[in-house]
Amino acid sequence: MNKRQARYFAIGSTLLASLVFLGLTIDSHRQFPKLTNAQNITPAVTLGKDVWHKNNCINCHTLFGEGAYYAPDLTKIAQQRGAPYLRAFLKDPSKFYDEQRHRRLMPQQNLSDADIDGLIAFLDWVSQVDNQDWPPRPIMVTGLGATGGNAASPAAAAGSAAAATVSDKDPVALGERVFRSAAPACTACHSLTPGADMAGPSLAGIATRTQETLASPDYKGSATDLATYIRESITHPSAHLAEGAMYSADGVSFMPNTYAKDLTSEQVAHLAAYLATFK
Repeated sequence: MNKRQARYFAIGSTLLASLVFLGLTIDSHRQFPKLTNAQNITPAVTLGKDVWHKNNCINCHTLFGEGAYYAPDLTKIAQQRGAPYLRAFLKDPSKFYDEQRHRRLMPQQNLSDADIDGLIAFLDWVSQVDNQDWPPRPIMVTGLGATGGNAASPAAAAGSAAAATVSDKDPVALGERVFRSAAPACTACHSLTPGADMAGPSLAGIATRTQETLASPDYKGSATDLATYIRESITHPSAHLAEGAMYSADGVSFMPNTYAKDLTSEQVAHLAAYLATFK
């Protein structure tokens, strides 16, 4: 290739790359409204965005991986925790985390009810944006952090080879899949380590505690045994409230109440079978 040919090749390659870049840019802008659910940007969402910026939330948190990395990424927090939890948390973060024990505490922002509602609406809108799995490894709020993400039920851990063979038929193995993949993820609030209470109580020992709960005169639910109690807790979380200000308020559990419609009855049964193995 002589100098003239090299020059023409460079110019042609540059023009082709520029055209491809321009085309991709135009296509991206064409898809932005759909990807961001722009039609769902209400006045409440706009108010919440203003509250987010006014209080410098980005100084500690990230959205879509952008911001500071001192505190968790909040891109999907509205799906992970739900409005009742977020509202109570924003009113008084100190009820949920202790500065001495957790070594960090979100500052009290003294937000008004309107600001809190707007911020929740904004975070809910953010959670609906198609972020195409970015960032790949956000700092998540998770209950498995206390276990290193490797906790498994005694039954599921009995033998990995055997478990792999029967995983498509074994309700316990199927339940573990649901536990880790349900939306919102169970792991976002619950740990499987004794005493490691997160946004929700630890599920270690749930089988033993359930027997005590069912025998207690304070139990107001309709379950009669371990399996029905766990199913009731999943589909109707406010039927019986766990003690503690960080778990419920005004008779309503902070646990999302969407599992009854988002999970099939079979998935709920599998999840109950898995959790029942934690004695």
